[in-house]
Parts: sequence; structure tokens; C-alpha cells
Amino acid sequence: MALTDASLVALRVFREVAERGTLTAAASALGYTQSAVSRQIASLERAAGVELLERRYDGVRLTPAGRLVLRRAAAVVDEVDAGARELAGLPEDVSTIRLGWFATAGAWLVPQALSSLGRTHPSITVVTREGSTPALVRALRAGTLDVALIASSPPFRAPDDETPALAADVLVERSLRVAVPAAHPLARNDFIDVGDLRGQRWIAGPGDQLVMGVWPGLDERPVVAHTARDWLAKLQLVAAGFGITTVPAALVAVVPAGVRVLPVRGGPAERRQILLARLPGPVPEAVERLAAALRAAVLESE
Repeated sequence: MALTDASLVALRVFREVAERGTLTAAASALGYTQSAVSRQIASLERAAGVELLERRYDGVRLTPAGRLVLRRAAAVVDEVDAGARELAGLPEDVSTIRLGWFATAGAWLVPQALSSLGRTHPSITVVTREGSTPALVRALRAGTLDVALIASSPPFRAPDDETPALAADVLVERSLRVAVPAAHPLARNDFIDVGDLRGQRWIAGPGDQLVMGVWPGLDERPVVAHTARDWLAKLQLVAAGFGITTVPAALVAVVPAGVRVLPVRGGPAERRQILLARLPGPVPEAVERLAAALRAAVLESE
């Protein structure tokens, strides 16, 4: 059997698995059973004659052959979808950009940049979606996003170790800060000493995102009073006096009333980068325009 015998359904399923990172997540997104997804992957691997996925305890990872097939699968699926739109008489808008962004970028950077882009280049359409940095990187690899705003923390490694390496431009690097209730004792000064973070009640992310919201390198087991995925929910809990949380410096302008965002002194400097990532290769003009709008929004917030 040859890869040319692979079905379009199998290619779509494979693309979804590559993006989601697990068979279970792909099945949920597609509305399939996990066994159906497994069968489609197995049929594609038989057609290719090699393993395309490495099964691991935390999900799946593409093999070198899988990365090659993914690039081809993404191109085939996109071409078929474009043909379907053309047959249906729908216009093919070459100025549509698919942008991914991590949670806090949506609180300030994305709205500002899209507003600016809409004024200067109204013919460019941007469709967006939020995701964690690992999920956004997988979506770039799968070809379901054109460009993504991703976050990076020290030691600022590459977003992943796949090849070819993603093109990633640093838009801004700023310090991590701590949000505290305005009436909290820590809010009395213009900074927080790192030693004063011991014994505090933290508002963190759920599950595997638990560290999001707790100061990195805290020399004790943190007391997590509440967990919330949404940053606005975390900040509202802070405003109500239920704990403290970490925030990027960029969120200072959008915190609710009753919250102070302060720098931390002492210990290693905690920096965070926002990067604009994409697959390597020629950059479409519309993507260049969007990148320029994002850079301008960053400069306006300085």
C-alpha cells in the first residue's frame, strides 16, 4: 500500500491528532470515538509503511516521517477545502490570517493590534483563537494557524525541538509581577520583597497549569486557595481579597479596581517574553501587516 491510497478522512484525523497532542482530544474535537481515531491513524500508517506517531504516556509525538506526512496532509486538506469553497461560489479571501494567542495576550495586545489593523488595512481579515503555548505551537505545525503569539520564560528555549525550527520574533520582554488586594499588607509599598511571598495564599491555574499564578522558585509548597484558568477571574478573586497571583507586567493597564500590581525584589529576575511565531518560509504581506500592528501595540504600551 502507498501513501497515495490514504483517505482524506485519515489525513484530516491525523492533522487533528498532531494539533491536539492526544488521540482522546482529537476524538473529542472531531466528534469521533477514540477507537475510530485509532483506526484512521492505523490505516494511514499502513499506507505510509512507517510509524507516524510515537505513543507516550502524555500523548503522542510525531516521528520524523510523521512530520513529513503532516506537512503534506495540511497542504492537501487546505487545497481540498479551498476547492470546496470555490465550487460553492464562495470567495477565496487570500487576506485572511489565522492568529493564535495565549490567554493574557487577549487582554490587551490582540484587541489593540486588531483595532489598529482594521483602521489601516480594512481588507485584511483576522480570525483568532486562544490556546496554551504548547497547543498553539502544535497548531502552527499542523497548518491550522498562520501565526501565533506565544509566551516564553527563562531560559528562553526554542518553542519546540521539531524541525524545521519555527521562526519566532521577540515582541517584548518584561518582568513578572504579583497582583495583591489593595488593602493587603503587601500593597503598602511600591515593591514586594521575595521573602514576603512565603506563607501567602495563591490563586493559580487548574490541573497542569497550577504553577500559573504562583511565584516561580517559591521556597515552600504554595498554599493554593483558589484555581482559575481565566486571568480576569484570578484578578477579580484578588480584588475580593481571596489571595494573590502572578501577572505579566503588561496586564497592569487592565487590572480591575481594588488590585495593585507590584514588582518583586530579591531572588532571580523573573522575565517573560512574548513571541510571534510561524513556520519558516516566505511571509505573506497580510501577515507582515499584522506583525507590524502587534509591534506598534507593544510600543504604545511601553
